[in-house]
Amino acid sequence: MISAPRQRRRRSDNARQMKDLTEGSIRRHIVEMALPIMVGMLVQTLYFLVDLYFVSRIGADAIAGVSAAGNVVMIVMALTMVLSVGTVALISHSVGAKNQARANLVFNQSLSLALLCTVLSVLLGLAGAGPYLRTVAAEPAITEAGGRYLLWYLPGLALQFPMAAMGAALRGTGLAKPGMVVQMLTVGVNIVLAPVLIAGWGTGHALGVLGAGLASTLAIVVGVVVMLFYFVRLESYVSFDAGLLRPRADPLLAMLRIGLPAGGEFFLMFIYMAVIYWLIRPFGAPAQAGFGIGMRVMQSVFLPAMAISFAVPAVAGQNFGARSPARVRDTLKQALVLECSMMLLLTLLCQVGAPTMIGAFTAEAQVAAVAVTFLRIISLNFVAMGVVFACSGMFQALGNTWPAMASTATRLLTFTLPAVWLSLQPGFALVQLWTLSVLTVLLQAGASALLVRWQMRHKLTRMAAAA
Repeated sequence: MISAPRQRRRRSDNARQMKDLTEGSIRRHIVEMALPIMVGMLVQTLYFLVDLYFVSRIGADAIAGVSAAGNVVMIVMALTMVLSVGTVALISHSVGAKNQARANLVFNQSLSLALLCTVLSVLLGLAGAGPYLRTVAAEPAITEAGGRYLLWYLPGLALQFPMAAMGAALRGTGLAKPGMVVQMLTVGVNIVLAPVLIAGWGTGHALGVLGAGLASTLAIVVGVVVMLFYFVRLESYVSFDAGLLRPRADPLLAMLRIGLPAGGEFFLMFIYMAVIYWLIRPFGAPAQAGFGIGMRVMQSVFLPAMAISFAVPAVAGQNFGARSPARVRDTLKQALVLECSMMLLLTLLCQVGAPTMIGAFTAEAQVAAVAVTFLRIISLNFVAMGVVFACSGMFQALGNTWPAMASTATRLLTFTLPAVWLSLQPGFALVQLWTLSVLTVLLQAGASALLVRWQMRHKLTRMAAAA
């Protein structure tokens, strides 16, 4: 229980523990939210890049194994998206409506759901990792390396759920910097531990891919402890309350209604990645390793645009809760301009700098050739992906993420069926897969634009009529 003096002190501090995004420049709010989110995502990605750098010194089998196992992370990300998207949307709506009690209830309910997901992810990971790796890996050595890495990384992945709940609550209240600081700390820990555990620096006992998974898990443990300290000791707009942790149907169902489709998007992306790994098995370990490196580099390059997408739900969500349809529309407009401009610059970066970026992770000519070709072709869809990102953020803000999932499903269907057909034809080449992926993203961007226009007309027109 929280004492009465502490409750009064907490209420007096609430004004500086949340940020009102319903007034002032929309573009400034998006940029101010996106910058710390981008830094946090960058350092989060450094987990994989640091591990990949040291693992790449072991060999192509190790690279392919860690990359294939890393695709399992997409499932965990799908589940954390269910949690975080629903939490950000509901809390931002509550903040915009000046309903702190509702925001606090949503936060504590999200923690209850996070604890359940933590347990389930460990159980499902232990049961399903082996069969998945045996299905997609080109060689037994890849399966072994991926399984060893995932076994030691699984506890860290499970702890992503409470991290996601706390980080989402802060973003919903307009605060992104605390999450950024914690992410920077965890990556610092990982950077220190990775060479020690993977390569045996200072100890002489190199653990290889096992050390990569262990280093990431230990770093995430540190992050969870620090984030808990922040919420317990530094006061915030939302706070732990044991009385609100008992599951309640209304907020949980609302959270799942918004979050499940968003999580479904990431699950569909997992299927997309698994299909590619399966289709390129005949090309051997160099192809799977090159694709894995190319994907990691692409995901790192995406970070500025993804940060903008993550900022949109908080900015548009607060204005949606405050019933300001004009500011909600302006949020989408500003997000599209920022996303497409950023993605155009990133496309040019990949076209020119692909060999340099890939060269940092592998010296094997075959692996590098696959990765460079992949990055140069796939970057041609970056601007279209910017449109998808902006629309996805707006769907979250409006509290209906089913259209975003439908858009992703469109891409999966238009890619998978032709890709399987191509793989059965004489002269099948990896370039055909990358080109097909670009074309399907263009279709997805068109679908997202039409769906977001329909959703905004439906929800904002009704809001204006009610006002």
